Amino acid sequence: MEENREQIEKTCCCQCSERKKERSEKEYKDLINRLSRIEGQVRGVKGMLEKDAYCADILVQVSAINSALNSFNKVLLSNHIHTCVAEDIRNGKDEAIDELVDLLKKLMK
Repeated sequence: MEENREQIEKTCCCQCSERKKERSEKEYKDLINRLSRIEGQVRGVKGMLEKDAYCADILVQVSAINSALNSFNKVLLSNHIHTCVAEDIRNGKDEAIDELVDLLKKLMK
């Protein structure tokens, strides 16, 4: 697992902050499993497209992927609030509230 995390850190090309989050083994596995299932769903839709599947059938699968991503976001956001945000507030870092509000604005687009 540590090798996977190191590989991910090396290939991160998004606009990640420099902050890091230590996750429990359970939380890490849960999030990875969710993403792996979503990845499989996306590959399935690609296969459907390659096999000229009916548009409505593809759209239903894409809707399921969107639902799975929303569920992933809910779990991650809940974990973030309960750990990162709560810890920052307990440590007197009130800017964590502004950061959370900005994050919620981005998520609600």
